[in-house]
Amino acid sequence: MLKTFNLRGNPLTPGRPSAEVLAALDRHWRPRYLLIAPHRLGFFLAMVVLMVSSVWWALVQLDRVSVAVVLPYTASPTLVHAAVMTFGFMPLFFTGFLFTAAPKWLRVEPLEARALLVPLLLQAGGWLVWIFGIHIHMFMVLAGLTLALSGLARITWLFWRLVWRSAESDRLHARTVGVACLVGCISLGGLLANLVLGATAVAMACVLTGLWGFVVVVFVTVAHRMIPFFTSNAMPFITAWRPFWALGVMLTAAVFEVVAVWVELDGPLRGPMAHFWMLARGGFELVAGGVLLWLAQVWGLTQSLKNRLLAMLHFGFLWLGLALALGGASQILGLLQDAPVLSLGSLHALTMGCLGSLMLAMVTRVSCGHSGAPRWPTALPGPCSGWCNWLRCCVSPQRRRAPGQVGYCFPRR
Repeated sequence: MLKTFNLRGNPLTPGRPSAEVLAALDRHWRPRYLLIAPHRLGFFLAMVVLMVSSVWWALVQLDRVSVAVVLPYTASPTLVHAAVMTFGFMPLFFTGFLFTAAPKWLRVEPLEARALLVPLLLQAGGWLVWIFGIHIHMFMVLAGLTLALSGLARITWLFWRLVWRSAESDRLHARTVGVACLVGCISLGGLLANLVLGATAVAMACVLTGLWGFVVVVFVTVAHRMIPFFTSNAMPFITAWRPFWALGVMLTAAVFEVVAVWVELDGPLRGPMAHFWMLARGGFELVAGGVLLWLAQVWGLTQSLKNRLLAMLHFGFLWLGLALALGGASQILGLLQDAPVLSLGSLHALTMGCLGSLMLAMVTRVSCGHSGAPRWPTALPGPCSGWCNWLRCCVSPQRRRAPGQVGYCFPRR
């Protein structure tokens, strides 16, 4: 068996650095490390927006139930919450992922993180202004939204430039993501225009359009490409199987939900068409949810339980099927009781269950994989421990493998 020795002739313990390597480490975090790779900058800014928006929403809830906190409002806090949860931190997260992974899909030269600095700062800064502006002046709300829109539009342009530069024959996933980004820009522009016009209901419809037509489409497209790939890599006995009809089912479901948003713009339908619509929508969502639940099992949900990171990915996809099935069940129950049932249940199953789990798993995979940390969590993480662990990977100094070591990575000075 081959043994590794340090400069003093002492054998090295596997997974332990030598004294010389330890002495050369830069153990201080520095802002410039965020510009090492696109995912570092995107993930860090996304986490800032997520933390600020979460604390703000907790204060809003406290304001609603207690006199201890009294907050003034210049716009609907529900609309502000919905917008920042849809367009705020999630696009920052998958911008970091896409500009790290998409150049490999397309076989093009990746962009440096510095090229993304301005648009990502515009988005992050815009959403922070959006959150604080609701308590100060409507002009700040609109200004923050304008900054965020300009940043997202620039990111969309940069992503399409990668697609146009590619000579790869299979660009379906990248093009689908690019179209979704265009939908996101249009939805965000619609939100801004309707806020100016004072049309709150239409503004909320624009947010939901962005959720299904932008965020969900990006996530399911990436999931369709990456989940079978990751699964077959970690478990070679499982063949990577990703038929395009499966992606078609997911995209059709997303488009259907966008249509449903505008059909029910003024609330649940009334009159003779109401029962037909609820039955048709409920039936479609139940069928689509059932197909996706079956697909989750075929993709290796049960086998993924042996690998914690894979389990996080598969459970996130499982939540997509559950969210659609729950939405369909709520329509059928509403039809039977002649009243809306569980109106927000399926929405939060989608956002917190599906999107939250997929985001945590993919961000963990990219952060740990590119920082040298192990590519699997030590446990299926709760919300706090999970976010803190990969945030540490995201902002820690650049790492490299120690000489003579396997799987042990350290920052370079």
